Amino acid sequence: MKQMYIMKNGGVDVLRLIAADDPLPAAGEVRIRVRASGVNFADIMARMGLYPDAPPKPCVVGYEVSGTIDSVGSGVTERLVGEEVLAVTKFGGYSDVVVVSERQTFVKPKRLSFEQAAAIPVNYLTAYQLLVVMGGLQNGETILIHNAGGGVGLAALEIARHIGARTIGTSSTRKHEFLKSKGLDHALAYQDGDWYQRLMEITDNKGVELIVDPIGGENWRLNYKALRSTGRLGVFGISNVSQSGKINYCRLLMTLLRKPKFDPIHLMNRNRGVFGVNMGHLWHEVDKIREWMRQLLDGVEDGWINPHIDSTFPLQEVASAHLYLEQRKNMGKVLLIP
Repeated sequence: MKQMYIMKNGGVDVLRLIAADDPLPAAGEVRIRVRASGVNFADIMARMGLYPDAPPKPCVVGYEVSGTIDSVGSGVTERLVGEEVLAVTKFGGYSDVVVVSERQTFVKPKRLSFEQAAAIPVNYLTAYQLLVVMGGLQNGETILIHNAGGGVGLAALEIARHIGARTIGTSSTRKHEFLKSKGLDHALAYQDGDWYQRLMEITDNKGVELIVDPIGGENWRLNYKALRSTGRLGVFGISNVSQSGKINYCRLLMTLLRKPKFDPIHLMNRNRGVFGVNMGHLWHEVDKIREWMRQLLDGVEDGWINPHIDSTFPLQEVASAHLYLEQRKNMGKVLLIP
């Protein structure tokens, strides 16, 4: 087995590929020969020491894989050996072999490649929780998707279009034509800082019903201001504290000092809602995750979910994958191939 370890907090130079014996599955577990692993911004935050849920270092991160089951523990049917699956992993995904609970695995749809399958768990479960479970997005409503060209952003776009919502997204201008080809109704540039003014023009100063934001910082205030009556703001990250592989401590401090405080009385009077999503805190809700995944895999079979892969990197080139993601170069999912 080969695994990519984060040896200590820091830049990409703290990553090390280490070999070890293959693990054996315990009762209720399966072992997967990994064909592809997802890279997510939470992995980068863990490397920097900004993800409090990460295991003590040195550690192996990674939340999702696809591959083939080659061994099972007691209590698991031998018929699963040879099954092609995708799986959610509580860390450990940066590896060519993983062991997980059988209940954390899902049969890979035949129409998906291993790469596409590995792009499903984190991005689509996060987007589903943001839009459907907690955001309650309805046909005819309008959604603003920040970082619309990222993995979660594209997943949110597919789900929103399936629901029948009007879609607005922020991204760098170089991604706008791509996003429009994916069905985005309105693309806004976030670099020039006037996305709020453009949003209000597009919506005739009404605002939108749902905003999903992984950026944080000043965005939180503008997002809340841009909500229409009955509007909801879903937050799921603070990616603005990272810059070119390093922690931007000035931004981190300003984000913490300037984060808005949402008063319940004010929320009632404005008919607005604010909620947060952290998939890493849902490991005790296996039944919920399995039901959400069932809905998503039905979407794959029905043809309206089609994960977009931006790029793949060999496992030993995780550093390049991290930098690529941090610099917002990706349009869709970034993967590691063992």
